[in-house]
Amino acid sequence: MIYEPENLRTLALVGHGSCGKTSLIEAMLYRSGMIPELGAVERGNTMCDNDPLEKQVGHSIRLAVAHVDTAMPNLTPVRIHVLDTPGYSDYLGQDLSALDAVKSVAAVVDATKGVELLTRRMMQVAADRRLCRMIVVNKFDDPNADLEGLLEQMREIWGPGVLPINLPTKNHTHVIDCFEREEGESDIMSVEDVHRAFIERIVEEDDEALERYLEEGSVDPRILHPLITKALREGHIIPVCFTSAKNLIGIRDFMKVIIRHLPSPAEANDALFVTAEGEPYVTKPERDLPVVAQVFKIVNDPYIGKIGVFRVHQGTITKDSTLYVDDGKKPIKAAHPLLLQGKNTAETDRLCPGDIGALAKIDELNYGSVIHSDPNVSGIRMRPIDFPKPMYGLAVKPARRGDEGRMSEVLAKMQGEDPTMTVEHDPVLNETVIRGLTDMHVRSILERMKVNFKLEVETSTPSIPYRETISANAEGHARHKKQTGGAGQFGEVYLRVEPLPRGQGFEFVDQVKGGVIPYNLIPAVEKGVREVLDSGYVAGYPIQDVRVIVYDGKSHPVDSKEVAFVSAGRKAFLDALANAKPQILEPIVRVEINAPEQYMGDIAGDFASRRGQVSGTESLPGGIISITGTVPLAELDGYATRLHALTQGTGSWGMELDSYQPLPAQKQAELASKYQRKEEEE
Repeated sequence: MIYEPENLRTLALVGHGSCGKTSLIEAMLYRSGMIPELGAVERGNTMCDNDPLEKQVGHSIRLAVAHVDTAMPNLTPVRIHVLDTPGYSDYLGQDLSALDAVKSVAAVVDATKGVELLTRRMMQVAADRRLCRMIVVNKFDDPNADLEGLLEQMREIWGPGVLPINLPTKNHTHVIDCFEREEGESDIMSVEDVHRAFIERIVEEDDEALERYLEEGSVDPRILHPLITKALREGHIIPVCFTSAKNLIGIRDFMKVIIRHLPSPAEANDALFVTAEGEPYVTKPERDLPVVAQVFKIVNDPYIGKIGVFRVHQGTITKDSTLYVDDGKKPIKAAHPLLLQGKNTAETDRLCPGDIGALAKIDELNYGSVIHSDPNVSGIRMRPIDFPKPMYGLAVKPARRGDEGRMSEVLAKMQGEDPTMTVEHDPVLNETVIRGLTDMHVRSILERMKVNFKLEVETSTPSIPYRETISANAEGHARHKKQTGGAGQFGEVYLRVEPLPRGQGFEFVDQVKGGVIPYNLIPAVEKGVREVLDSGYVAGYPIQDVRVIVYDGKSHPVDSKEVAFVSAGRKAFLDALANAKPQILEPIVRVEINAPEQYMGDIAGDFASRRGQVSGTESLPGGIISITGTVPLAELDGYATRLHALTQGTGSWGMELDSYQPLPAQKQAELASKYQRKEEEE
């Protein structure tokens, strides 16, 4: 069946691990008759947790896509595209990637645990990207749940717009609709009060509706849909539903809220596309316009090949549609458009605005790619997501000799799937390092390489990514002269070096006058300088935050060649570095640690012992303390294990690169003593 854009909904479920997101989607599929039997995460047979590693660890580690086919009260068919996101910060890249594929986000909160760190973070990003937000309180039937206390906590965090749209009733075995019903029995609060609060919150943003409400004392909820979607778009209201996914309570009511109140593609805020100049690029969810779609997920299947999963924002993709990827002029054929249902795929004849689909075996597709049908379109991108910088690393090498090339190929595929993974190769140390957000994140990548691609690697602790810089101005001079019987080599370079502000990188400035160094040989001088940048001076680490100004030199009309000025530039730079007070920089990371308040003293003491500096603390609801600060990356080896021990497993933390700062003198001397620079040949 083909669904019109006005009958499509897109929703991402976000929230901390074990809150029940996967089980909630499973219950939706079961209640809508799309699966004959209810799966369970514990048994590893749910629709969304289908990866072998997910079944092994018992929770989601990758973004999963499913769709629920249901109907409005008038029996108009509706399709809900729903995304299941991982619940741990180890896989935050997968969570964030989901947000550009949907128009609404539902934060799933465990009624017994309250609002946890990842839930807060994802709701904030959703607001920043102008998505409609709602909350699902799952496991509300647990006898240990303090539902009124939880509602109060959520209002403290997200404001007075957090309002229930239904309530538990009949001793927590059912829910009662508080939007359409003005009275009835409930286990907490009052149906009448909740109904009134919800309606008043909606109409207060519309003068005409508010005036009618004040005059008549009531309003027909069925005519409020435009006002509800407006309030959702503006973040003025965040509806709260109560469910018990395991016991199938409140599931149909939850789906009713989605199809009745969450916006269709035409009712939601515009997608955040921008042009190459950074100006907004407006798309319209209309079928007859040129296609614009964005890839938000890449899967490299060892049997099928590359699969690009995307959301259609404009136009219609049909079988054999001619499409283009990003700025490429090479057309591709949408031979087999696919719908995803967890691990299963099915061909479809048409994907409309608001649909989430996939194309297989198209190598041009990458994470973030824009698919379009107009060859004249170029430079369109979705506004970038602020992904955390991957800092945790493991050095890897293939377990079997001869697998080096294959390892590079598989790592490239893994990196293409994950925007929070990087692969670095140090040519000096001949070391390949995988970097991810946490130890668990990196280990899951290695496990997938082993299971899916039959590639095993050996791991070790990587070298700390130290850098070098200078702290004073200096001048350098070098002459390269070589005579071998035939044509000679001659080049002479004078240059100055200046320190740049931290984080500015490298600048090369040509101030040569009168052609004393021919214009076409200036790039050779820069090449020689860059060779030193890569190989370092003090201890062999890359040099950064330096400006090199070439201002004089000499050349020979016959013997001045590129090789001569590469050598002269390199040696002149080394000569300047010797007098520029070079120093080694270490990476400093910014960390956020969250744990129960009673552990603050132990955490702060351990943090200080690692040369850490606390920059702030914040009390969060539920007796949680948030500690922020900076600490050298070298001091965090084994910190995840230490924090787990200090907090009895209740602490969590995250880090991202803050800056590079000078290394203590004793450590600088230790690293310098281990390095022997290759002497320059004359």
